Amino acid sequence: MFSALAATALLGGCASVETRPTAAVSASNPIVAQAGHLAGKHAGLTGAERAANEQQIDRLLTQLDDATLSREANALPPGDPLYNFVGRALMKRGLPLPRPFDRSSDWSFNAGQRPPAEADGYRPPMKLAVLLPSSGPSMIAGASVRDGLNAAYYGETRRRPEIHFYDTGSTGGGTLAAYDKAVADGNDFVIGPLGRDEVSALFAKGALPVPVLALNRGNVAPPSGNVSFSLTPEDEGLAAADYLLERKVKRVLAIDGGDDGQRRAIAALKERLAGGGAVVTDSVSEGTADLGPFVAKEGGVDAVFLAVKGSSARNLVPKLAMVGLSDKPRVATSQVLQGTGKPEQDRVLDGIAFPSETWTTGGIRGLSPAVGVAQTLPTARGPGGARLFAFGYDAWQLSAYLERLASRPDAYIAGATGVLRIDGGGTVLRTPAWSTFSSGVAVPLADASRR
Repeated sequence: MFSALAATALLGGCASVETRPTAAVSASNPIVAQAGHLAGKHAGLTGAERAANEQQIDRLLTQLDDATLSREANALPPGDPLYNFVGRALMKRGLPLPRPFDRSSDWSFNAGQRPPAEADGYRPPMKLAVLLPSSGPSMIAGASVRDGLNAAYYGETRRRPEIHFYDTGSTGGGTLAAYDKAVADGNDFVIGPLGRDEVSALFAKGALPVPVLALNRGNVAPPSGNVSFSLTPEDEGLAAADYLLERKVKRVLAIDGGDDGQRRAIAALKERLAGGGAVVTDSVSEGTADLGPFVAKEGGVDAVFLAVKGSSARNLVPKLAMVGLSDKPRVATSQVLQGTGKPEQDRVLDGIAFPSETWTTGGIRGLSPAVGVAQTLPTARGPGGARLFAFGYDAWQLSAYLERLASRPDAYIAGATGVLRIDGGGTVLRTPAWSTFSSGVAVPLADASRR
């Protein structure tokens, strides 16, 4: 178990937060009118039907340019069910909200029972439960998240809650049993669980007696007053699309390695590009022998999206060069780091951009550099361990600042995984840092857009 002594050695400061009825629809804009109709019936839907309705609204809103989206947000009256969807779309684009999200009293996160907030909004729980696997097949991932959370917790010099860990693994009785035990023990806030199916099962219970910051995105929306925080492939696809749209790219060739996460990243990329007037021309397998026919199509290819691991990316780079794509923007998911680490082999990846964690690329205030932490803690080693460690670090920060994030439209956390905000439906939106390869080494990308 990560100790208070080890955490103190790793940290030199504390987290901070910075600031930044019936649907009324626009008769003059048919897209907004259709989205407003769907939003009006959203509260009455459940399960897969609700998720599909949400996706349809999001797809409609992606068709609006920034100016139109901002104008329509300003025009929506308080209480309009479309506002929270439009507000989330604004946040994803890095645009300001005209007013806070419309929220019920559930979004206080039991904060009324706590001492007053600090000037920066710091107001952590009184008694915190953390649901993570300490046994079973996910115990290694759970240990990385746990150690990152403990690093942030023990690095905080102000009031901290009692903290109790509950095993959701094979010997822990499962997630629902762990949550019920945490409630019975008098915890006033819960972080976890980690597994996607576990989050779905917990949120499927509906209203929860103790609010939750789930560490994944399930197939069930968070009940009112609960939050979902994740590092999903979809987030990376959206980030890559925004990166390419900012560079006026119109036609993107996508290449994937065949696993579910990689295909989900491409699906998200495709949807976001479509909203920005761009298109994925083709989505092909990493094993495709000749990319020439895809590049030779009318209109050509402006950029390449690589949803593959590092070893596959090294094999693909010569193929891209053969068809004239080596000088086009090449963007990858963070999976490109898997199988890298030898500069002499990775030089071929130079120039490929990919989303990354702020902590591992440039560092954050209050936490020792990733290289130094990895020397002390095995759970923070390698791209996967470092990513989950940063994820756990941010989970603690979110638990301490949720009230601030939920009540102010300009509030955000400059976290270890990126810039964090909360949308109107309880999803944490993450704007990652960006990195590239230079001389075979991953380095921060200086000119990447950072909102």
